[in-house]
Amino acid sequence: MTLKAGSILEGTVVNITNFGAFVEVDGKTGLVHISEISDTYVKNIRDYLKEKDKVTVKVISIDDNGKISLSIKQAKSNKKSSRPMEIDWNKEQGKQTQGNFEDRLSKFLKDSEERFQDIKKHQDSKGRGYKKSSNY
Repeated sequence: MTLKAGSILEGTVVNITNFGAFVEVDGKTGLVHISEISDTYVKNIRDYLKEKDKVTVKVISIDDNGKISLSIKQAKSNKKSSRPMEIDWNKEQGKQTQGNFEDRLSKFLKDSEERFQDIKKHQDSKGRGYKKSSNY
């Protein structure tokens, strides 16, 4: 099988370093960088992998010099999509709060003004406290 970016394959860990693990796939060796081992922070690779472990990896890239970049965390099939959830806008319209836009806007402005007054009152009361005099 020819290695190409996006392929998910089975490999064997052949060497572990501080920055990653070298995995043999189809007779060639690629690097799984420490950041591509797990979705969580990896401080010590040896907590996650040992030499001769069988791992599933995804080929991220193969550069012009033949260096193969691999990922264990991207090979997991349960990876969540970064695509936003689809929203059924027709269904959502039934969930709108009562009133039309103008009513909701006036309610928002009223609430905002009340909050602003509370903040202003709180800040004013802070300024009336004891002040240190610099006259000696």
